[in-house]
Amino acid sequence: MAPVAGSYVRGGWHVPADGTPVRDAATGEEVARISSAGIDMGAVLDYGRRVGGPALRELTFHQRAALLKALGSHLREHREELYALSARTGATLGDSKFDIDGGIGALLGYASKAKRELPNDTVYLDGGIEPLSKGGTFLGQHIATSLPGVAVQINAFNFPVWGPLEKLAPAFIAGVPSVIKPASQTAYLTARLVELIVESGILPEGAVQFICGGAGDLLDHVTEQDVVSFTGSADTARKLRAHPAIVRGAVRFNAEADSLNCSILGPDAQPGTPEFDLFVKQLVTEMTVKAGQKCTAIRRAIVPAALIDAVGEAAAERLGRVTVGNPDAEGVRMGALASLEQREEVRRSLKALLGAARVVYGDPERAEVIEGDAEQGAFVSPVLLRAEDTGRAEPHKVEAFGPVATLIPYESAEEAIELAARGRGSLAGSVVTGDPAFAATVVRGLAPWHGRVLVLDATDAKESTGHGSPLPALVHGGPGRAGGGEEMGGIRGVLHHMQRTAVQGSPDVLTAVGGQWVPGARRQADGPHPFRKSLATLRIGDSVVTAPRTVTRADVDHFAEFTGDTFYAHTDEEAAAVNELFGGIVAHGYLVVSFAAGLFVSPEPGPVLANYGLENLRFLTPVKPGDALTVTLTAKRITPRENADYGEVRWDVDVTNQNEESVAKYDLLTLVSKEATE
Repeated sequence: MAPVAGSYVRGGWHVPADGTPVRDAATGEEVARISSAGIDMGAVLDYGRRVGGPALRELTFHQRAALLKALGSHLREHREELYALSARTGATLGDSKFDIDGGIGALLGYASKAKRELPNDTVYLDGGIEPLSKGGTFLGQHIATSLPGVAVQINAFNFPVWGPLEKLAPAFIAGVPSVIKPASQTAYLTARLVELIVESGILPEGAVQFICGGAGDLLDHVTEQDVVSFTGSADTARKLRAHPAIVRGAVRFNAEADSLNCSILGPDAQPGTPEFDLFVKQLVTEMTVKAGQKCTAIRRAIVPAALIDAVGEAAAERLGRVTVGNPDAEGVRMGALASLEQREEVRRSLKALLGAARVVYGDPERAEVIEGDAEQGAFVSPVLLRAEDTGRAEPHKVEAFGPVATLIPYESAEEAIELAARGRGSLAGSVVTGDPAFAATVVRGLAPWHGRVLVLDATDAKESTGHGSPLPALVHGGPGRAGGGEEMGGIRGVLHHMQRTAVQGSPDVLTAVGGQWVPGARRQADGPHPFRKSLATLRIGDSVVTAPRTVTRADVDHFAEFTGDTFYAHTDEEAAAVNELFGGIVAHGYLVVSFAAGLFVSPEPGPVLANYGLENLRFLTPVKPGDALTVTLTAKRITPRENADYGEVRWDVDVTNQNEESVAKYDLLTLVSKEATE
C-alpha cells in the first residue's frame, strides 16, 4: 500500500491511518493515498485568522515581497524533484516545466511587482485625493487594507503546482494567509510542494495550510472577511457560488472555469505565410501540451471557409508526429490524462461532439502508446474534428477536456466574432493574422466575451508566450462560462484580497492615515533644510520655502539658444502675442523646472544621493519675463528600501509666482541615505 499524504494544518502535519488510492496516470500503479479524515475545518480557518493573518499584517508589502522572492528561489532549487513526481501525473517534462516553472515564476513576478508598485507600508492608496469642499479642509481618499480572514483556494487537477502558487502569491502580498485544497488526482504533487514550503521555514507560521483530501464542511466556516478562489468546471463553480455561507456573508468568490476557448485565423493567412504556419503550430501545441488539460486550451479553431481544408491537412500532418505514451519514455511528446475518470469523461464528450462533426485526425476510442499501459493508463489520442454545420450547438457547448479541438468555418469577420461568442464567455482567445485592421475589428468584438486575447503574427511570434500561457501581470479569468472572475492581473490580484475604504477627513487626518502628505496638511519648515536630513530624521511634511527668483527675457533667450528649443512662444514676440493662451513671450516649461531645482537644492554632499526622476508634471500658469518664482518643497512619502542603505523620498514641488498662483506642480523622486553620512 502506498503511503498516505499528509495535510499541514494548525502548525503541524496530520496523517490519517488510511486513505483513498491515487494512481499513476500512465501505469495505473498506486502512488499515494489521501484523506482529510479527522481535520476540524473550522479550526483550520480560525488558525489562519488568529496566527497567520496577524503575522503577515505586521509586515509591509516590501517585506512580504522579499519573503516571496526567497520562497521562489528555494523552490527553484527543488525543481528536478518536482519534475520527477510530476511525471506520475501523466505530464511530460515540458508539461511539468509549464506547471512548476510557471508557478515559481508567479511567485517571483509578484515579488518584483510589489517592490516596484506598492509602498513599503501596510496601507495602499487607491487613486488620488478627492476634493469634497471649496476650502480644501474636507477631502476623501480611498485606501486598501488587508482582510483579516483567510484565502481558501480550491484547485483543479491539471496544474498541481502552478494553481496553488498563482493564488498564494497575490494573497500573501496582500497580507492574507492561504488554505490550499488541491484536486484529488494530483494532490500528492501539491503535498510535496507544501512540504518544501514548510521545510524552508521562510513563511510565517499560519501563512499556508494544506488540506489533502475532501473539503468536508470547509466552506460552511467561511466568513465575510474570507476569500474563496476556485478553479475547475463551470458546473462546480456555479454550485460553490451558491453555497449558503458564501451567499450569507457576501464572501468574495473568484471562479476560473474551463471554457470553450477559440483561435481565429485571419483571411490574409494563406498557406505559405508565417501566420498560417503559426496558427497550425499553436493549435497542435494547445491540443497536446498537458494532453490538452488546460482551461485555456484551444477548443474551437475558427478559420476562413476557403482555408479549412488546408488547415485540417496541415494540422493532421503535424499531429501525426506527436507520440503518446509514458512521460518517462524517450521520444514521447504527449503524456496521459490525469486519471481513468478523466479519460472516460473525454470519451463521453467526444461522442457528443461527433453528433455535429467528423474526425479529421485521431481515434476517439483508443491510442497507440509507448511504454505505457493502454488500459490502466489514462491515454487518449489527439483528435481533431471538423464541424459539419456551423448552426449546431455542440462545438460551442460541449468541452472535451483533453487533446480535442474542432475546426469551424467562417465567411466574414462578423461571423467569426459571432461564432466565438457562442462559447458564452472564455478565458483566452487568439487571433492569428498579419492584418492589423482585421485584428482590431476582431479583438474589439471578442473583448466582451474574453478575459484575454492574444494577437499573434510574424512580428511578435518569437517572443510571444502563446495562446494558453497565463502571466502574473495580466488578468487570468473571463466572463460567463469562464466563471466571471479574475486571477492575478498584477496589483489587481492583490487588491482582490483587500478592502477598499473611502476615508473622509481633513488633510492632516488623511496624511496620518495614508502615510503620504496631502496638500493642505501641516508642513514643518523649521530646522535644517530637508535635504540635510537622512531617512532616520526626515519626516513627512518636512519642507522648505525658497526665496524668489525673477525670470528675465535674457533668461528665456539664453535657454532657447542653449537648448535649441526655439518654439515661437519663447522667441517671436509678435506671434506669441497672437496666441490667446500666452499673450506674449513666455518662459519654457523646462526652464521653470530648472530654475525650481536651483532654488530648492541644497548643493553640499549629504544624505541625498541622487535625483532619479519626476512624475505628474503639469504647467498650470504661463511664466512671463518679470515674474518671480518661489518653490515650496515638501516631503510627501518616505519609502525605505529593504536590504539597502537608502530609500526613496517623494517630494511635493509647488512652483508659484508673485501672485501665489501655481505655475508648475510635480513629484520629485530622490534616493536618500537611511543614516546620516559623514
